Amino acid sequence: MELHNLKPAKGAIKKGKRIARGQGSGYGGTSTRGHKSQQSRSGWSRKRGFEGGQMPLQMRLPKRGFKNINRIVYLPFNISRLQEIVDKYKLSSISVEKLYKLGIIQKNDKIKVLGHGELSSKIDVTVHACSTKAKELIEAKGGKINII
Repeated sequence: MELHNLKPAKGAIKKGKRIARGQGSGYGGTSTRGHKSQQSRSGWSRKRGFEGGQMPLQMRLPKRGFKNINRIVYLPFNISRLQEIVDKYKLSSISVEKLYKLGIIQKNDKIKVLGHGELSSKIDVTVHACSTKAKELIEAKGGKINII
């Protein structure tokens, strides 16, 4: 077998329908659209969720809950994760800008430090929010926490 001998398996390649190419093609005349009605016209498209005039499902079901537009979403950072970052990049202080430059967070992420894990080195942390346990752990090692 060589490259010039290769061809697809039998039945793998199928020619597409050639619609509106005359009566001889078998798809002439109405071009597989039936007679008259909105669906036979050009430019017709069914609206999303349309159920033939029946009340659509999304309109039959009741509305529930709401989305609070004033909600602040914090990205959680445990003390153990901060310690891993300090060990890996040999940092003495951690700030939002440094985390962004290292590619750990996105530009507009808000960070909250949580108290899970252990801290083995003194670090200064500048973040958006901090739990009381995390603050105690950082200050116990001689570090400082600054809230932006």
